[in-house]
Amino acid sequence: MVVISIFVCLFIYFRFLVNLLKYFSNTSFTQSLLPYVCAKAKQLCRRPFLEVPCQFELKCQNFPIVRRSKLAEFQGVVSEKWIPARFMSNAAIELKMNNGVVRFSLGRALDGNDSSTRVKQKAKRFKMSKKAKVNELKLYRLKAKKKMNSPDPEVRIRYKHEKAKRKEAWLIEKLRKFEVPKTPAEAYDPEILTEEEKHYLKRTGEKKKNYVPVGRRGVFGGVVLNMHLHWKKHETVKVICRPCKPGQVHEYAEELARLSKGIVIDIKPDNTIIFYRGKNYVQPNIMSPPYTLSKDKALEKYKYMQSLEHTSQFIEKLEKELEEYHKHLARYKKEKEGATNDSFVNT
Repeated sequence: MVVISIFVCLFIYFRFLVNLLKYFSNTSFTQSLLPYVCAKAKQLCRRPFLEVPCQFELKCQNFPIVRRSKLAEFQGVVSEKWIPARFMSNAAIELKMNNGVVRFSLGRALDGNDSSTRVKQKAKRFKMSKKAKVNELKLYRLKAKKKMNSPDPEVRIRYKHEKAKRKEAWLIEKLRKFEVPKTPAEAYDPEILTEEEKHYLKRTGEKKKNYVPVGRRGVFGGVVLNMHLHWKKHETVKVICRPCKPGQVHEYAEELARLSKGIVIDIKPDNTIIFYRGKNYVQPNIMSPPYTLSKDKALEKYKYMQSLEHTSQFIEKLEKELEEYHKHLARYKKEKEGATNDSFVNT
């Protein structure tokens, strides 16, 4: 009630000032009084002018107080230049009283033809607390523990199989990041070697001790770089591939011949490849090819490949176990039916 009385007093005061200005509108006294009125109005009311509607009812202790969109009383006397732009909005202010507490809230525009742009509020993302995350993880682990300790073997096998399948999909997605686009082979004149030259290069390559190791990382930029460094002083170089799966040494030979533009002289049973640099060999400016993996990336790729291989083997093992378990159930069911039939015959 105190707030309402203050608003009413302010309204009466401004009405009195308006009437004075209308009375002295044609005199020089108005011109001198105008700055004083403007200053007083700005000091007394920093917010937009409020108007209490005459027809309001106190229902549920809520009643609206609407701001005037335009000051019609001042149009004839006071110029609109002194009115701030923020006072000319046609939005509505609502005054609510809950248990003796006054609350202001801005509502929608009074007029339906409001051209002011409305900022769309972005929906706030739900952020889980640390405790909620811990509780969710505990629940997930509890469910996993129940499945692992289940008395039904099929439930245990299926849980392990689903988990391994998820891991396999995750590893395949990781390995896609290490795929290197194969550049088209550059046109170059391959040198034709006679049988005598090949035999001579094979013997010299076996006698010399210079070699390049290809380990678990496989073929990457550093291997090709070392081959070019050896070819600086030697015609041939040995590439020792260890560890190497059966048939993988031929893949390494093709890949290194494409990247280094060398000639494969011989592939030995102990996974050793002898490369010849060529008669018209010229050391390139960039000895490490651009579209190859680095040493760290090659090691990371090897780890993911090993994990994928073991996961695939584990999935095959689980599928065999599940198949054997179903066969065992079918066999047990047949034996049980046979036993019941025998008991009926005996009775």
